[in-house]
Amino acid sequence: MTINVGIVGTGFMAVAHLKAYAQVPGVRVAALCNPSGRNLDGDFSNVAGNVGDGAAFRLDMTGVKAYRDPAALFADPEIHLVDITTPTKTHEALAVAALAAGKHVLVEKPVAGTSAEARRVAAAAAEAAKRGIFLMPAMCLRFWPEWAWVKQAIADGRHGKVLSARFRRVAQPPAWGHGHFLDGATSGGALLDLHIHDVDFVRYCFGAPRSVFASGHTKVSGAIDHVLAVYQVEGGATVSAEGSWAMSDGFGFNMAYTVNFERATADYDIARGADALKLFVPGQPAEVLRPPGGDGYVGELAHMAECIRTGRAPSVVTAADGAEAVALCEAEAASIRSGKIVVLA
Repeated sequence: MTINVGIVGTGFMAVAHLKAYAQVPGVRVAALCNPSGRNLDGDFSNVAGNVGDGAAFRLDMTGVKAYRDPAALFADPEIHLVDITTPTKTHEALAVAALAAGKHVLVEKPVAGTSAEARRVAAAAAEAAKRGIFLMPAMCLRFWPEWAWVKQAIADGRHGKVLSARFRRVAQPPAWGHGHFLDGATSGGALLDLHIHDVDFVRYCFGAPRSVFASGHTKVSGAIDHVLAVYQVEGGATVSAEGSWAMSDGFGFNMAYTVNFERATADYDIARGADALKLFVPGQPAEVLRPPGGDGYVGELAHMAECIRTGRAPSVVTAADGAEAVALCEAEAASIRSGKIVVLA
């Protein structure tokens, strides 16, 4: 079965997904949709972002339909999967409508702009799953090989229990998105758009935190553009995550983590390129690890395609996971405003 995909939204994340779909067998991009008409000719050479190879991209539009009305795309009987890469404020309405039309849905993070909206999406996804229709949030970090490796190392205890873990994702203000990102009222600022990756990964590795204490500030969006959060997690490890759009121009983008186990330290820094992940074990030379697998975008899209083919709901990340990540971001925002620890239900 060839899975026909219709992508709604034609910005940077659409390009990231288009490049990844080209590496997933049995999946075909069959339609693009953007109400503004932007990039519907398949020419994405003017689109850039903070990750990826940066190469200009042009999609061969032979046999690819172009829509300006999402409803028309949802009504297309040839489309199996709708991939939503639009601004956050549109996610809930588009995802719910696509599910109602009987389409599988991949929706970019955050799954919605508020936890209430995100939980409505999750509820619609749960109902759709009863009909064999699936929704998955595009939380690509869970599929990134070096991050999947540390998740497994934490889970199987190969280096002992975790004593501390620090996650970091910091960047200069995003210069793409036609101003959407820098309007914190709609994007949620760095807290909701960027930091949510690590918020979700903390939950993935350590379960739902018991409490969170965060500090942060705005800089460019009017929302929280720099956050440092400390979580109380099961098992007592000291776990923190930092996210930022507050770095000065020229800084670029960096993501990193350090996990201290009882018998080893795992350290990842994307700035080291092919040597990004290193393992330090007492009495041994530092070891560069290169876990197998493609990038996280390829991994998440391949997982979604496999779920559609087999009729099994997504298991690596669920709609409920997407909603709970938004809720935890909101708890961090509440902690920043109050200056107090927020106890989580």
